[in-house]
Amino acid sequence: PFFLGVGFFRPHTPYVAPKKYFDLYPLRQMRLPFAPADDRDDIPVPAFAHNCPIPHYNLPQPVLLQALQAYYACVSFVDAQVGRLLDALDRLQLSDNTIVVFWSDHGYHLGEHNGIWQKRTLFEEGARAPLIIRAPGRTGNGQPCRRVVEFVDIYPTLTSVAGVAAPDNLAGRDLSPLLDAPLSEWQGVAVTQVLRPADDRLSTMVMGCSIRTHRWRYTEWAEGAAGVELY
Repeated sequence: PFFLGVGFFRPHTPYVAPKKYFDLYPLRQMRLPFAPADDRDDIPVPAFAHNCPIPHYNLPQPVLLQALQAYYACVSFVDAQVGRLLDALDRLQLSDNTIVVFWSDHGYHLGEHNGIWQKRTLFEEGARAPLIIRAPGRTGNGQPCRRVVEFVDIYPTLTSVAGVAAPDNLAGRDLSPLLDAPLSEWQGVAVTQVLRPADDRLSTMVMGCSIRTHRWRYTEWAEGAAGVELY
């Protein structure tokens, strides 16, 4: 048995990747996300606090489009490196006996809500992140799954698939049923939290908590005292 924990720094600032990956995304095809002019008017202040208060960092649009291009280039660059790992498993004839889990630590903003970039939000773009699992012999391999799961589910899933004993009091759930039938009934929810320190926009520290179901995202700031959001 072997285990590899492989971490990639990209995509991350600074957006650095070989030129051939930039060439995949011509600048003329780049578009910033649309948002109505009053998009932020009904959203609580803590939702944006600790991020740059100035929309798009006050950067000109050509620079923003270059940033968008560079981010996509970094994503494709990392995708190619993951491909090298998977190719090595095939070459060493290990693919049929190896569990592969791919995930990122958070989502990412590319200008939504009139100019949010990077992370540290409880919006869908910041809280949702990739999770791909390929396990030998599972009939759901290669199929998309639309169910809501959490990263705390990874550990109990791996122990289950690998046949390793795990504690009974784990916070996460075994995702094995979804690995066989991705469309199975699954009453999943995902919780995301972020702390807002006091600054010139917040007089006191504020904790934000967001819960995501299949249909809704509900967010409270300071248990609702500093605002709520429902999407």
